[in-house]
Amino acid sequence: MQVVNWLPRTELPFAAPSRPELLDMPEPEVVAPAAPTPVAEVPVAAVVKPAERAKIEVPRPSLASTRTGAKPVEEAEETPAVVKAPIVPPPRFALQLLRAGRCLLLVELPTGEPFQTRDPAYLLLKDMLRAAGLPDSPQIVGEPVRWPLLVRGTMDQGPEAARDFVQGFLSVRMEETPCACLWLIGLPAVRFAGEADAEAFNRELQIEGLGSAWAVPGLELLMEEPQRKADVWQAMRRLMARWKESNE
Repeated sequence: MQVVNWLPRTELPFAAPSRPELLDMPEPEVVAPAAPTPVAEVPVAAVVKPAERAKIEVPRPSLASTRTGAKPVEEAEETPAVVKAPIVPPPRFALQLLRAGRCLLLVELPTGEPFQTRDPAYLLLKDMLRAAGLPDSPQIVGEPVRWPLLVRGTMDQGPEAARDFVQGFLSVRMEETPCACLWLIGLPAVRFAGEADAEAFNRELQIEGLGSAWAVPGLELLMEEPQRKADVWQAMRRLMARWKESNE
């Protein structure tokens, strides 16, 4: 029955006396409760948080923008500076229109003043006309064309305005009396009547509204550089048939 010790409640007759050590009841053993297994702490950084939306910062109006008369943000932005075209000073020249036979001559006045009979430039021009078979005493047509027209004022007197004026002046004169060939003597005459430059010297030009023209170096340039006269003579021989046929 697996009973180690058995003690009667009362003393039995004829029984052996009880041993006192058996009567001592041992105190029940108190078993301490087992400590709970420690749970490993999870680092805060390891906790996965839901993705947060990026905050959009809305610019708040500053105190200056709320004041009366403050410009909107769009207008306050710096606008690119407008680069103005450089102002071209007006060209300066003086031209005289002459007639010799059926030719018109627009000649640069070297001194800006009308020709005098004994001027070296005028004497050279007379020699050129004789070599071309034209009257050597050309007739003056109108007053000299001087540019700029006004010393002061706001009128446009740039190169384009000068060209329009010179070509308009010639157009009116050529309508009055047609000519076989227009001589443009001097760089200002070539530039503002023929719309060409010094590269066109000794060449024939076709000018819209004016017809055929011959570009000739200036009289002073021919006197300073006599070697240019040979080129002028060769070009003259090629064009001479134009006004000779007209004179017949």
